Amino acid sequence: MKSTLKMSLGLTAGLLASSAMTGVSQAEDLTLCWAAWDPANALVELSKDFTAQTGIGMKFEFVPWTNYADRFLNELNSKGKLCDLIIGDSQWIGGSAENGHYVKLNDFFDKEGIKMSDFVDATVVGYSQWPKGTPNYWALPAMGDVVGWTYRKDWFSNPDLQKEFKEKFGWDLAAPATFDQFKQVAEFFQNREIDGKKVYGASIYTERGSEGVTMGVMDVLYSYGFNYENPDKPYEMEGFVNSEKSVKGLEFYKSLYDCCTPPGASNSYMGEGVDAFKSGQVAMHMNFAFTWPGLQKDEAVGGEKVGFFANPAGPDGEQFAQLGGQGISVVSYSDKQESALKYIKWFANPEVQKKWWSLGGFSCLKSVVEDPAFPDSQPYAKTFLQSMAIVKDFWAEPSYASLLQASQKRFHDYVVAGQGTSKEALDGLVEDWTEVFQDDGKI
Repeated sequence: MKSTLKMSLGLTAGLLASSAMTGVSQAEDLTLCWAAWDPANALVELSKDFTAQTGIGMKFEFVPWTNYADRFLNELNSKGKLCDLIIGDSQWIGGSAENGHYVKLNDFFDKEGIKMSDFVDATVVGYSQWPKGTPNYWALPAMGDVVGWTYRKDWFSNPDLQKEFKEKFGWDLAAPATFDQFKQVAEFFQNREIDGKKVYGASIYTERGSEGVTMGVMDVLYSYGFNYENPDKPYEMEGFVNSEKSVKGLEFYKSLYDCCTPPGASNSYMGEGVDAFKSGQVAMHMNFAFTWPGLQKDEAVGGEKVGFFANPAGPDGEQFAQLGGQGISVVSYSDKQESALKYIKWFANPEVQKKWWSLGGFSCLKSVVEDPAFPDSQPYAKTFLQSMAIVKDFWAEPSYASLLQASQKRFHDYVVAGQGTSKEALDGLVEDWTEVFQDDGKI
């Protein structure tokens, strides 16, 4: 899930918006709509092969993340014909299916022999299915993503720091496996001087305006035992959202913000986190996996200086991570659905998926990610696999925007503004979410 955000990664994809493939002049070009970020650049390069094979030209409408949801949800709601194909956020599936924005792909998949069992299970549920848990598919998994962590491997391997840490905490300084270990590492680095510069423990999500603090908080709450609802009674949230384990998890997240973040980190999301890590401010950095290729290549903090680890386990050994990523869908208002379906078929090809990974996209195809060579294909590949195996996602209900607005306010007011208690914040969230589902007629 990445519905809106403020990016500062120096991306160039926005320059490609509304541009056609060079050297192609076709009577019928397809327009693919997505966000303006590095993976979009990779998709432009990849799609040249589709044009060469089919003669169908490709145009691209790439919109900055800050405007991505508003721009394309407005386009879908107005039944516009700009987008023939759209790579929509995972949270859009429910609303887009129920409102008729996306073409249902079941018959097409059956006809072309495209099997959802060939894709990573979590991405099928997260990006393709509605209702969840049913064999009704509205998208092909396109861009796998998940919240994980980068860390300054060069700092962690410093012999003097290793010795000091071992003496203080009794275990070897390394990528933390549990959140208790994580906090010890963060406290160890907080306000420490390294190479003549004051550094801090960790960058975590705190952003209020879109979805940032929710994505960060949930990344911790899942591993503390949080559940959205009673598994035996949908939309029953009392005692689950605000369980004792959930309360402790939210308290822990606030303790990380209070103890171990850099100054001025009260409204931080993906771009701000990347900036904090690349500028050498923090020892550890929460972010979606799509940032990892760029950080690995960074001249200042990349290469042998950067390491990657999956979201740590909670106090009872539970370990989950917040799902990101998107699926690719055919827009039902397009006059070029036949050609758009050809693109879906082409994109699902295993050889195309291998190239997608090599160019910087994150494939969801099992034959790619389960290849024995995959873990060694990139320094972050193993962590990506570990992370995608433990994902959970936020509500994908048609009313997800209202659900998200409620969690953003409740979490930010408590974690950042220090208002009330963790229990009060979660009790209030149960009330907010209950009201949304009552308005929807689901309770």
